Amino acid sequence: MLTAKQHELLHFIQERLDASGISPSFEEMKEALGLKSKSGIHRLISALEERGFLRRLPNRARALEVLKLPDAAKPKTRSESDNVVPLRKPAPALKPIAANDIIEVPLHGKIAAGVPIEAFEDYNRLAVPAALLGAGEHYALEVSGDSMVEAGIFDGDYALIQKASTAREGDIVVALVDGQDATLKYFHREGRMVRLDPANSAYEPQRYEADRVMVQGRLSGLLRRYH
Repeated sequence: MLTAKQHELLHFIQERLDASGISPSFEEMKEALGLKSKSGIHRLISALEERGFLRRLPNRARALEVLKLPDAAKPKTRSESDNVVPLRKPAPALKPIAANDIIEVPLHGKIAAGVPIEAFEDYNRLAVPAALLGAGEHYALEVSGDSMVEAGIFDGDYALIQKASTAREGDIVVALVDGQDATLKYFHREGRMVRLDPANSAYEPQRYEADRVMVQGRLSGLLRRYH
């Protein structure tokens, strides 16, 4: 048995998901239920989770899924009322990823947008809007240097990288040189050589034998923080 507020909140979340595929914010839920603080919403959501009506999707700040609705809210069947004809339930539509949905990706330290520097191991995670990511597995790198400024990639930006071991001609890639130095550059092949091009006329292209270069991902998006 749900309380009136739990029932009201569950239906509000379901209505918003049906309408847009986007979970309402805690502020929106607070105002919809006429509560004075968000702590009341946290308690209601926790209670609905414990009762199996709701769950929070992992690694997303604003993603809720309604698992079921109270029996009182379900439509009657023919056995309950001869005047009600059961409706064929449509196949569930795939809900789009909300533009303001947040996903956490591994942050692998700094990567050179100049001469190669050592690639760091995981030490943190970065919250990223899901709309900036495509399919596949991703990680983030903090850009160090100015060799990609003409491509709109600046020192201090976060490069969002889709994991990949291959690249097409002209892709911006994370290239690992000699197994230890990582750099962000345009990828080109020249026979048995690989050319890594900067996007800054002040820098020269870097050429390596193909077996010295390993592609570790392709640029998927950028995240910039303003201080």
